[in-house]
Amino acid sequence: MSAGTIDDVRRARRVLCFGATGSGKSTLATALGERLGLPVVLMDELCWDPGWVQPPRPELDARVLPVLEREAYVADTVYGIHNEAALARVDVIVGLDYPRLVSLARLLRRTLRRVRTRELVCNGNVETVRAVLSRDSILVWHFRSWRSKRARMRAWHADATKPPVLLLSTPADADALLDALGPGARDATSSGNADQR
Repeated sequence: MSAGTIDDVRRARRVLCFGATGSGKSTLATALGERLGLPVVLMDELCWDPGWVQPPRPELDARVLPVLEREAYVADTVYGIHNEAALARVDVIVGLDYPRLVSLARLLRRTLRRVRTRELVCNGNVETVRAVLSRDSILVWHFRSWRSKRARMRAWHADATKPPVLLLSTPADADALLDALGPGARDATSSGNADQR
């Protein structure tokens, strides 16, 4: 099996977070980046233009694929069209395999806050009441994609040909991972010798 460990995360130079919409991938990626001393890649910044317009596939490829080739990063997700490209490059996957109610509750709280405060999401985009109530709503997307995203990360976890996958079953597991890594985890373990990875 492709079961991952905290040590896999600690040693990794290319980390992919993956999970359902609203599960907390960006928050976890940011925290992992801080602890591992790696730059954080927020995929929405690459994949959505102003006005919530998604560029055509060739443009998305031109933006995302070079980022996946970088020597070091923590990516907060990867869209389905780039799954295989990411899996060919990343050292470890951290899967937020939370119960649906956890991700949905987080998503509802976040969406309501963003609508109320007009918080910038990416590239000047904001969430609005109209968007939340539309057929393309992020809430609708959660229901459409939750099952397939869970199945995907579990399949990766069970596939020995894939990078190590550390599945986190609860937010407490994510907290435990961050606690185990501690501040400056890479500095404390690598001794500056890249050959030890």
